[in-house]
Amino acid sequence: MRVTNSMLAKSFLRDLHRNQNNLKRINGQLSSGKEISRPSDNPYKVARSMQLNSDIKAAIQYNENIKDTTNWLDTTDTALQQLEKSFQRIRELMVSAGNAAYGSDEKKAIKDEINEKVNEIAQILNTNFDGKYIFGGTKVNSKPIVVEADAASGNNKLYYASSDGSKINVSDKEYNMLASGLIVEISQGVTMKYNVTATEILEFGEGESKVNVMELLTSITDKLDLEDSSEVTGSLLGQMDSAISNLLKVMAELGSKQNRMEAAATQNEDQILNLKDVLSQTEDIDFAEKTIEASVAQTVYMASLQVSARIIQPTLLDFLR
Repeated sequence: MRVTNSMLAKSFLRDLHRNQNNLKRINGQLSSGKEISRPSDNPYKVARSMQLNSDIKAAIQYNENIKDTTNWLDTTDTALQQLEKSFQRIRELMVSAGNAAYGSDEKKAIKDEINEKVNEIAQILNTNFDGKYIFGGTKVNSKPIVVEADAASGNNKLYYASSDGSKINVSDKEYNMLASGLIVEISQGVTMKYNVTATEILEFGEGESKVNVMELLTSITDKLDLEDSSEVTGSLLGQMDSAISNLLKVMAELGSKQNRMEAAATQNEDQILNLKDVLSQTEDIDFAEKTIEASVAQTVYMASLQVSARIIQPTLLDFLR
């Protein structure tokens, strides 16, 4: 078979283009820092890279959920601590009401302070965080509690509040919203209830042991108006102790949720770091290795230019064709 200059030229041009494309590919990887510039480079790695990027975005969103929930829980914890102080102060006043040396003036002063504590309890239960009422269940856009002065006694009373500020009953739809939990997703398929509702604090127990704190506070102030207020230091004090115990139970449950959020945050951050590391191994280049490859490819390309110039020499026949 006769090898012509034309065949040699085509062969050298093919090799030259291959070396040139190889040099271009490596330089492109060095400039972008990525192993892959288009799906056809490595379909498997492209698919894996897309999945990893999706997982990272989801993990970052879960991280935001955890942070927001942690802030919500911290606000709730602060409010419950204030509420516990109010309950404890009311209990102290109830005990002092049993002092035999106290007359009507002292009992009136005790009642007046308890009325102020009722206002304080309403204010705490209407705590707002990030534009939402934290004790309002799913009814987060309006106050869960309203306080009104009784027309007859003048004592402050607590009521569940509807969206327009009026009182609601247990049969109302908004009461169910008030008692509903808020759910957050902290990782794929893992959810938890993170809010404390006003109903959990103000209503607890079953049957004869059921306590309604709103009714309890009303009974305390009403009984202090009577000459014989022994019930305040008797059965009502026992109910107040139950209310404090229930509140401490709610606070303990909240503390466990805070611990869970801390653990979830640590796990989530570790997951994000691991996913980013795997993604880097999948699509990022080794700069030291690619720099050497680029140097070799440059040398090969320059050599191919020089060799082709030497080998393909024009002859008299080239001019005669």
